[in-house]
Amino acid sequence: MAQTNESKPVLMFDSGIGGLTVLREARVLIPERGFIYVADDAGFPYGDWEEPALRERIITLFAKLLDEYDPEICVISCNTAFTLVGADLRETFPRTTFVGTVPAIKPAAERTRSGLVSVLATPGTVKRAYTRDLIQSFATQCHVRLVGSQNLARMAEAYIRGETISDEAVLAEIAPCFVDKDDRKTDIVVLACTHYPFMANVFRRLAPWPVDWLDPAEAIARQARRKVPLVEGAEHPDDYDFAVFTSGNPDFATRRLMQGFGLRA
Repeated sequence: MAQTNESKPVLMFDSGIGGLTVLREARVLIPERGFIYVADDAGFPYGDWEEPALRERIITLFAKLLDEYDPEICVISCNTAFTLVGADLRETFPRTTFVGTVPAIKPAAERTRSGLVSVLATPGTVKRAYTRDLIQSFATQCHVRLVGSQNLARMAEAYIRGETISDEAVLAEIAPCFVDKDDRKTDIVVLACTHYPFMANVFRRLAPWPVDWLDPAEAIARQARRKVPLVEGAEHPDDYDFAVFTSGNPDFATRRLMQGFGLRA
């Protein structure tokens, strides 16, 4: 346990509001630290970007964030971002600890009984070599279907803000996850975008049969807790717990949402 009262914040980064699913878990496990939530809403959704441009954007943005906030660690709570630029961030900023988010393929392969696993993700995450390598390393004994949804992240952002999303639109995005093959059925769907757990109840209601929707948020938070040193006598600071939006102008519904998660916006 560190013998200092210095208590740097945890920086939580996402393309939008999906990282709030991770923040919710991390605040329970790391109660003595303040949090800074950074939403790159000016760049959302990341699935629309070409990879070189997105890589440059994220690295440039982190150069500014690290200089301004000097966080204890950075949690990249976005599969699309981390599978693309995680290694570059660690190489570019070697003094900073990064905790990443990758598709939960390993635990899915360990839990499945049918051997049929689907990964529901953004198109960017689906096409990454990183994702294919995870399958090759941990799930060769399974049939893994990669489902890249072009629209679901946007839909989840709208849904959590209180907008109405039609069942038909949601079902069109998740239906490819369900495989019925040789008397076996998909029994686990990996939610490989931190936006998606916001709609988990909708997914469960519309699913053609029950499956385990695997949410990585708690595992990411546990890894962050392992990386954040305990500070003797630390108390939760008053000057953090705020949200930063790269657009500089989040709408009223988003501000209300941030307040609901205990963040100033």
